[in-house]
Amino acid sequence: MIKDVLLQLLFALMPFVAYNIYYRKLTVNYSRNFIILICSLCMLLSMTFASSVQSGLIFDVRYVIMFFGILFGGFMTGAILLIEFLIYRLHIGGSGMIDAIIILIITFPLSVLLATLYHKSKHKFWIVFIAGISFSLIPLLVLYITKPDYILSHFIFNVLVMPVHNSLGIWLLVTLFNKSVSDKELYLQYIQNEKAEAVNHVAASLAHEVRNPLTTVLGFLQLIKSGTFPQEKTDRFLEISMEEIRRTEQILSEYLSISKPLVPFQQKLELTAQIRSVVELMSSYANMSNITLSADYPELPVYISGSPAELKQLLVNFIKNAIEASRDVDKGCVNIRIYEEAEQVAIEIQDNGIGMNPEQLSRLGSIYYSTKMSGTGLGLTFSYQAIRAMDGSVSVRSSPRSGTVFLITLPLAATDP
Repeated sequence: MIKDVLLQLLFALMPFVAYNIYYRKLTVNYSRNFIILICSLCMLLSMTFASSVQSGLIFDVRYVIMFFGILFGGFMTGAILLIEFLIYRLHIGGSGMIDAIIILIITFPLSVLLATLYHKSKHKFWIVFIAGISFSLIPLLVLYITKPDYILSHFIFNVLVMPVHNSLGIWLLVTLFNKSVSDKELYLQYIQNEKAEAVNHVAASLAHEVRNPLTTVLGFLQLIKSGTFPQEKTDRFLEISMEEIRRTEQILSEYLSISKPLVPFQQKLELTAQIRSVVELMSSYANMSNITLSADYPELPVYISGSPAELKQLLVNFIKNAIEASRDVDKGCVNIRIYEEAEQVAIEIQDNGIGMNPEQLSRLGSIYYSTKMSGTGLGLTFSYQAIRAMDGSVSVRSSPRSGTVFLITLPLAATDP
């Protein structure tokens, strides 16, 4: 009996486990398709390996899965699970088939009602409590009316198994899943806030950076308008003006690529070009902070697999942190170096800033931890997760007042045949 109960509770908790595994590295929250798929699988498994003490009468966590599916996937998900249950229960057959259908006729509309109340009510715990008690008592009551001898003959089994399956199963699944979803939403919200902060800082320096070429272009246009220069010099003025406009356009394009929403899309990337564009974008921010930003690029192209949006965002996070860590030192500088080693490419980001102590290093990358007074730590948390999603790794060396070195290692993309 204990083994059967534990197995059913495992099936009940499968949506929670699957969610934490599948969505752990993604920058999106769960979808209805995920709820439909995982609930359908859980219902199928729970009914296949159901608890039973009499042939034809099976007990599983179908009501838990049904309520959960409606709660997080909506009525359409519940309707799909209802059809799945009816088809599979008719296939299993047995003396309890009619009773199971009667119970479902009662519990399905009750699940819809309780799910609706759950989303509207502030007292969500009591809705979950009522659902667990209801889905435990209704099957017992129906079976007692239709099969009283069975209930009395297996009294301990029925009194213990049904409440544990449904009451404990619903409470565990809804509570744990809701907590994971809430944490994920909070994490995504902080990621967007951290990203917005980075974009705002870059925008402030970008305005200064863009003003310079526009001033240059305006000056040359005024000289051309005067008409006092020969055609050769006028052509040269026009050439310089167009060059400055193209540079401004490139800077703005890179800024927009950073500020737009992240889209997790894996493709083959030329790493040097990606880093070069981010360095050019962050140069104005470094200049405003009186920091020297430099980069050493490899002579040959280096290819990796990853999301261009996520790669740019994590590079912005690391470089921005390095710049801010070097503000309070004389002649602050940040250097980026890219080199290949053993089927991998290493990106080394080194600064001569304030550094970190061993305790700070041990907590670096943990969610909500930051060495900055106004920081949330979500920027580096996102960066670490994005690097792991590309099968990469991050290591860091630092000591107080001696700067910091971040080493990002990524696998090289497979060469085309």
